[in-house]
Amino acid sequence: MTDYEQFVGSIKRKTSIDLALYKEAQMKRRLTSLYEKKGFKSFIEFFNALDRDRELLDEFLDRMTINVSEFYRNGKRWEVLQNKVFPRLLQQNKKLKIWSAACSTGEEPYSLAMTLSNHVPLSQISITATDLDENAIAKAKAGIYPERSLAEVPKDIQAKYFDKEGSFYKVKDEIKRTVSFKKHNLLKDTYDQNYDLIVCRNVMIYFTEEAKDQIYDNFSKSLRSGGVLFVGSTEQIFNPSRYQFDIEDTFFYRKM
Repeated sequence: MTDYEQFVGSIKRKTSIDLALYKEAQMKRRLTSLYEKKGFKSFIEFFNALDRDRELLDEFLDRMTINVSEFYRNGKRWEVLQNKVFPRLLQQNKKLKIWSAACSTGEEPYSLAMTLSNHVPLSQISITATDLDENAIAKAKAGIYPERSLAEVPKDIQAKYFDKEGSFYKVKDEIKRTVSFKKHNLLKDTYDQNYDLIVCRNVMIYFTEEAKDQIYDNFSKSLRSGGVLFVGSTEQIFNPSRYQFDIEDTFFYRKM
């Protein structure tokens, strides 16, 4: 057994996170960079330190999760969501049940609320947003972002739903109230049911094929018939019918 394999087993016992379900080459490269920066010489030495130091463990968890996000990422897809997907879903259900899975630091669920607000009052919007990383969730709840995160936000939305504070932008409370954040492990925890829309973007690329298969199957079971899964621009599902999906539009999949 290699020292990385021992590390994977030890981390699973300590945190219930199974690193074996992440692509090994990418994860090893990311974590080797971290432990070398911290002055450790092996995965075993690194784990022994993680086992004693909560702050280092938190930094490890932050590094192994992928907290790169921005508002309205890949803007054309958000236009499809606003002009095609939301109108159809709202014909079937006036109060949508929405999940932003692996939401990172909150840009995605807040973008969902802002987009949906073009169709219904904010008082009718309730979005569940989850992530594995508690530090990311804390940042999401604070709702304060650098200007670069807002590069794709339409100017009217930026003026309506953000307050400028120095060089940062803060999401207004009326938007923050539409989103509930909580911790969730896509590879281990149970999934709620009867969602109209599940958004999980730019995360699946880091998982093994086995893990992707498990997650897509769980997403399918969590969506009601006619509900939609919205994925990232590098995450096209090549065999959607395997998960009882039809193609609604590019990167949007409708549950049969």
